[in-house]
Amino acid sequence: MQKLEIICPVQVLSEEELAVADLQLVRAACEATSRSYAPYSSFSVGAALRLADGTVIQGNNQENAAYPSGLCAERTAMFYAHAAHPELAFDTLAIAAHDGKGFTARPVTPCGACRQVMTEMAKVSGHAFRVLLYGTERIYLLEDARMLLPLSFDL
Repeated sequence: MQKLEIICPVQVLSEEELAVADLQLVRAACEATSRSYAPYSSFSVGAALRLADGTVIQGNNQENAAYPSGLCAERTAMFYAHAAHPELAFDTLAIAAHDGKGFTARPVTPCGACRQVMTEMAKVSGHAFRVLLYGTERIYLLEDARMLLPLSFDL
């Protein structure tokens, strides 16, 4: 029997430690939460995706009474970016969440479906992209989105 050990390196940062461009992207993700449609959960998630040419695409979660017809912020941003700019690789995706009282203290991680889409978008573009997960107490930085789902589904 062979044992496989999977390691996911994550940098834990404060806002002060972020590069200016990354801080701007995190702020864009925070701002995107204000346009979330979350009347059922009252949990607003915003995403901001910087493309290879510097373009920033925002997305937010969109709920629906006919659950699970809604869509997560991450996939909203990624699907729009790929539809509008299929020739551009993703550079960095920032994610922030607001629970109605304020932004979450600890970073909120993407759901499994979003992780799968991140993995596939990296594969499609042939380019790894970074992920910033925002929390008021700390920010997680992953250099490769695929690390969030190391045993992803692949054909």
